[in-house]
Amino acid sequence: MNKTLLSIASVLLINFFLIHADDNKKPNIVLLMTDDQGWGQMGFYNHPYLKTPNLDAMAANGLRFDRFYAANAVCSPTRASVLTGRIPQRTGVIDHGFRLRHQEKTLGEALQKAGYATNHIGKWHLDGVGQMGVPILKDDPFGPGTFGFENWLSMTNFYDMDPLMSRNGVFEQFKGDTSDIAVAEAIKYIRAQHEADRPSLTLIWYPSPHYPCRALPEDRAPFENLDLRNGVKSVLAELVAVDRSVGALRSALREMGIEKNTILWFCSDNGGYHGHDIEHGMGGLRGAKGDLYEGGIRVPGIIEWPGHIEPRITKFPACTTDIFPTIASLLNLPKEDFLQPIDGIDLVPVFKKDLPTRDKAMAFFQLHGKLQGYIDNDFKIVSLIDKTTKKRYYELYNIVEDRAETKDLSKELPEKFTQLKADFDKLHKNIEASLKGADYPMPPQIKTIRKPDWVNQPQYEPHFDEFAKHRDYQGQIKKWREKQAQKEK
Repeated sequence: MNKTLLSIASVLLINFFLIHADDNKKPNIVLLMTDDQGWGQMGFYNHPYLKTPNLDAMAANGLRFDRFYAANAVCSPTRASVLTGRIPQRTGVIDHGFRLRHQEKTLGEALQKAGYATNHIGKWHLDGVGQMGVPILKDDPFGPGTFGFENWLSMTNFYDMDPLMSRNGVFEQFKGDTSDIAVAEAIKYIRAQHEADRPSLTLIWYPSPHYPCRALPEDRAPFENLDLRNGVKSVLAELVAVDRSVGALRSALREMGIEKNTILWFCSDNGGYHGHDIEHGMGGLRGAKGDLYEGGIRVPGIIEWPGHIEPRITKFPACTTDIFPTIASLLNLPKEDFLQPIDGIDLVPVFKKDLPTRDKAMAFFQLHGKLQGYIDNDFKIVSLIDKTTKKRYYELYNIVEDRAETKDLSKELPEKFTQLKADFDKLHKNIEASLKGADYPMPPQIKTIRKPDWVNQPQYEPHFDEFAKHRDYQGQIKKWREKQAQKEK
């Protein structure tokens, strides 16, 4: 199928969806993203210990992507890709803890202009604040409110049980599991907007199963007698809570009668952590979080939209960069809502049937570009630095025939390797220009920086007494105060 026919098909599908949406209303959109969940940590991938009945049901009733990719092997860059539709290297979010630039155009801003209520819940990690997450400050210039979210209940980074959170800048103490809390708050918001006859965009960015992995005893119970390390039991238990929360969300949408007018999109921000469930968590893929082998970037991916998406499994390669372009296509958003170039593609045609090929390759960068990856449909280049010689070298894999990346084909298929490397080099130069500010109207001198941990940022100091009441922050605040006392001597 040529590009003209593809475009016509896409337009017809969009019009069909919009015409037949419940009551001709714009669909509600809920984007769910876990933190450090491996590709294999799903019941439908036959994990030997973990059961995920609600995610399994969502996948059976929706479109399951067996080749869904996070745009990076760590969290912050992938989050930037969801909001912008761009390879995160372009946005300045080159690693975890880097700020999203104000010049970027985001999904939240676009949907606000389209009349949506916009809501972020959970881990943010785009404001340059490192270490254990703390409540986002009201005047944080890089918080969710700056990027199009009129309502937010958010933390700077990962967090855990009984969190102290920030509701639009006002601190609020919660009790219980973070997944249950996030979805309960999301349901309240979606219900309120439904009753106000307003479509809503809700981002539920779970902090699970990222360490410290404190889980409810009842969620750990199925794993307690298994021959597993304690940390693995906790990771799996947190995923039990995630699955339960997905079930609660789907039930609430049915109870409100809006499940056919709500798009649910589930994925993880990167592959599973090296020390957590490494034997089964990546589903037999090579590598883990931080790697550009499949285990670091291939993640679970599901879209559910009853009555609009044919339930099936697809091996079409898709990515978190595709989320914004797909939503924009469904809503006929203007091109001005994007900052060009956009790296993601419109997945609407894939809702009904697979396309023969993906027309945009995917590029990945890790450790400030020391690790590089490039996926063009069936083939993938991985580029690394030799630890001894310090020289860059390349590997080529057919990830359809060899998803575990066991056989380097760079010498066996020299023509294919040369062609892909040339294509990647061209794209890489374009991305580097974006990183330096070429995409902004009047390119300033762009500095890509990562701020120090919150305990060393003065705007948080007035809140230390309140933070010190919470177990997750006591140690850091104690060390900081001891250092200050030493300086004053």
